[in-house]
Amino acid sequence: MDSAEFHAAVYHVVRQIPPQKVTSYGHIAKLIGMPRYSRHVGQALKFLNPENNVPWHRVVSSTGTISSRGPGTSGAQRQKEALEAEGVEVNAGRTGEFRVNLGAWGWFPDVGTVDVGVEVAAPETEEADDGNGDAVDDE
Repeated sequence: MDSAEFHAAVYHVVRQIPPQKVTSYGHIAKLIGMPRYSRHVGQALKFLNPENNVPWHRVVSSTGTISSRGPGTSGAQRQKEALEAEGVEVNAGRTGEFRVNLGAWGWFPDVGTVDVGVEVAAPETEEADDGNGDAVDDE
């Protein structure tokens, strides 16, 4: 899957998250067949045009935390406000970060049950290596 296909798949899946639900960057990555690419999901969403129809605000970290957009930005506040406008409860964590209870608001469909908009390759598997970066044959 090239970069354009990856971004298209991310946007296609994120559009399917129902209102008043959230999911994680990692779960989007799993759904599109790229389970190790959660950070790339975040990057794809970060560069969306503000006038898009992708509900980017419905994607949070695997702990339910709304990710900071860096010092001096208002992205986390905007995401909090967009979620609250849909009726999602957002709380302040111990260190002031915004957090969503994934048990109450999470959307985590099984892999293969969501249309990803592109052909998905077989899931990646981790190869064992011998410590030198060489794959180990199981036989």
